[in-house]
Amino acid sequence: MRTRGMVSVMRVLVVEDEPGMARALRRGLVAEGFVVDHRADGPAGLDAARFGDFDAVLLDVMLPGLSGYTVVKTLRAEGIWTPVLMISAKDGEYDQADGLDYGADDYLVKPFSFVVLLARLRALLRRDPAPRPTQLTVGAISLDPASRSVTVEGEPIGLAPREFALLEELLRAHPRVVSKDELVERVWGDDAADPNVVEVYVGYLRRKLGRPHIETVRGAGYRVAP
Repeated sequence: MRTRGMVSVMRVLVVEDEPGMARALRRGLVAEGFVVDHRADGPAGLDAARFGDFDAVLLDVMLPGLSGYTVVKTLRAEGIWTPVLMISAKDGEYDQADGLDYGADDYLVKPFSFVVLLARLRALLRRDPAPRPTQLTVGAISLDPASRSVTVEGEPIGLAPREFALLEELLRAHPRVVSKDELVERVWGDDAADPNVVEVYVGYLRRKLGRPHIETVRGAGYRVAP
């Protein structure tokens, strides 16, 4: 975030190859007070996100050169945690899950309302801006987002993408208790999803990690045991 006088200015990188969409996004965001840079392909977008001082990235999935999935996965592997909102005409649940599993913070399906996009973008910008560590360790559990690997007491544990994302959120939140609703929003990216799905996936994690590693806090949610 930069300032002009006493007014904060947010810089947003838009990576979008469709000229009409790129113009509309730039025009709308500038009207809302954002400073906007644009790139039209994956490699240029990746370089800009690597070396530019941006507060957020709007990233299309279907891009020339490199897909948006590859761009966000590469950024996260390099320890770059700028918030990323993926925008795409690919509306399948697995497409959205892939985007979130690769490290995007949110996923919005085209066509979308600019009002909704703006609300999602501002929600990302309100999150804690502190850099996320590349290695997460709580007790015997270690998780490496870059290599997508998990170990318990040094032994590798194989997790499905959604299980990995759920464990990552719990580790990042430690020692805080995380509610089912919050986990649904962050891991499944859909406020309308059934919160009971979290209970199912916590069960999967317990079987793979060992039951004592994840605690249920009645009426509040879950946390990783110290």
